[in-house]
Amino acid sequence: MNLPRAKDADICLLLEGTFPFVSGGVSSWVNQIIRGFPEYRFACCFVGSKSGDYGDMKYDLPDNVVHLETHFLHDPAPAMGGRPPRGGAAVFKKLERFHALVRKGAVSDERNRLFEELVSQLGDDGALSEQAFLHGRGSWEMIAEHYRRYSRDPSFVDYFWTVRIMHAPIWRLRRIADNLLPARVYHSISTGYAGFLGAMLKRRTGRPLLLSEHGIYTKERKIDLFQSEWVSDNRGLVERNNTEMAYFREKWINFFQELGRECYQASDRIVALYEANRQRQIQDGAPPERTCSIPNGINLPAMEAVRAARSESIPRVACLIGRVVPIKDIKTFLRAMRTLANRLPDAEGWIAGPEDEDPEYAAECHALIHSLGLEKHVRFLGFQKISELLPQVGVVVLSSISEALPLVLLEGFAAGVPAVSTDVGSCRQLIEGFEEEDRQLGKAGDVVRIASPEALGNAVADLLADSERWRAASQAGIRRVERYYTQDGMFAAYRSLYRSLLTEKSATSATREGEG
Repeated sequence: MNLPRAKDADICLLLEGTFPFVSGGVSSWVNQIIRGFPEYRFACCFVGSKSGDYGDMKYDLPDNVVHLETHFLHDPAPAMGGRPPRGGAAVFKKLERFHALVRKGAVSDERNRLFEELVSQLGDDGALSEQAFLHGRGSWEMIAEHYRRYSRDPSFVDYFWTVRIMHAPIWRLRRIADNLLPARVYHSISTGYAGFLGAMLKRRTGRPLLLSEHGIYTKERKIDLFQSEWVSDNRGLVERNNTEMAYFREKWINFFQELGRECYQASDRIVALYEANRQRQIQDGAPPERTCSIPNGINLPAMEAVRAARSESIPRVACLIGRVVPIKDIKTFLRAMRTLANRLPDAEGWIAGPEDEDPEYAAECHALIHSLGLEKHVRFLGFQKISELLPQVGVVVLSSISEALPLVLLEGFAAGVPAVSTDVGSCRQLIEGFEEEDRQLGKAGDVVRIASPEALGNAVADLLADSERWRAASQAGIRRVERYYTQDGMFAAYRSLYRSLLTEKSATSATREGEG
């Protein structure tokens, strides 16, 4: 694969597990942003898990993407030569102090200073090199002491390997930061590993860092960790306290929370999609004065053409547009289809999205269709073009257990399709309105509890069976998108941010040159 390469860029996007190798959702937004600013030269730094987890690119790169590089944090690491450095007592003392501040959960100037000093020592020649972490005596003694002091799990072996596996990507991120092309602004599309890379780049280069969070990364990782089976809990039945989270699960959650907090502290501007998430960012350590909300926006002229392609009849089709993964709770959608089919025997349920991200879960969903007797009612369509799909849909359905501000709902509204969604993220705000003026536009569908298939199925049936109510919901969705969620509005907000950050850097550089 020949990837575009450049010596520098205006804006470098830091992308974890998304564009251009994963379709839909955040990736669609990244593609939209790049194409919306042809005046800027973009670089894309993709950070993924293992190279085998991703196939070919799902998007054609826009012409203004001048550079793309890929990094896989959990691929086998190259062999390291040499002996681990001796000594390093002073840096491990700083590391111990940093951990003490992290456990307190508070942000301070001392903590930020220590972070910057420690990051500077992560290089191959530094006192906190990967060799020192993996094989140094100071690292061993610190891990052993922390196990004795803090671990609630009886297995030291599992504790030891959890700490190593958890921290190993940090040195890969440091190498990426050391070798990444210079950019005038770094723009991370999440916290997590990409956001931590952004924090490293900010500390190392002094260039502005912009953070845009669609969902709250730490919240989504927490959901993943609660569902995961690979996190061990070695306590016996007598030792377990049902009110207490398994220690290693808690440790992973805390780790991702700290990655996020360091990104918040390093970022010059922090963007949420809606107010509730902005407040969550502040709660998790984001400086309030650096935060703002910019909702997703829809290309209205393009969606008006999609809306014009609809017939006057209301298709009895409920469509879930999204990846076939547990966080989308496809199984609840399928069980809801059983309720819908019982009430409207001619109704169909479509699932439009890739199945390759979690093949085992996808297989379970196919098996559930057979056990529910839904073979004639449910279709898996794979990835579809929205412009061709939406004119055939009666209701867009979201059964997710976590969302932010879903583009699929906005696209559906712009195409004249009402929605039924679980009460996650901003979905209630999108469907019912946010403030009074917004609510006056009417309800663009219905909202139900998470994991409530009967309520979900009945809500869809109520809309499809009542043409007057359906048309009112359709018009409410159209009005809401046109007033509050336009692509032009989103681009204007980001243009202001980009210009501000680029100007701030230019002014700083000019001042330094003048002083020199």
